[in-house]
Amino acid sequence: MLKIPSNVTVQEWPASTSWIDEDGIMYSISKKRVNPPSLEETKKSMDEFSKMLGGKKVCMLADVTHIAESTREIKDYIAQEFPKYVKALALVSNSALGKMLANLFFTIKTQSYPTKIFNNEEDAKAWLKQHL
Repeated sequence: MLKIPSNVTVQEWPASTSWIDEDGIMYSISKKRVNPPSLEETKKSMDEFSKMLGGKKVCMLADVTHIAESTREIKDYIAQEFPKYVKALALVSNSALGKMLANLFFTIKTQSYPTKIFNNEEDAKAWLKQHL
């Protein structure tokens, strides 16, 4: 659904590909995986994510079309860590499963930052710009 622009620096993680656009919005595309990343992989990625952001919080637009179901332990860890780095989170998905998993996560884990699910990148980015 999301396309990586040619003029950005791309960061590869075990579960996603990310970059930051000219507006300062961080994009993330979930990778197709048979199994979700382990908690150790997730912690390592979060450490690298923190270094990449240099202590700044970002608005994030994530394509969760191919997101894999994760363990409760990983969900708890992400729910604890994301508020340190995320101002607002917009999710997009071309799949019903991606939307369902995202809805399930945010129903179970209420976040301190605004979250919303969209059908397309344009609407998601317009919503995120309100939170920059």
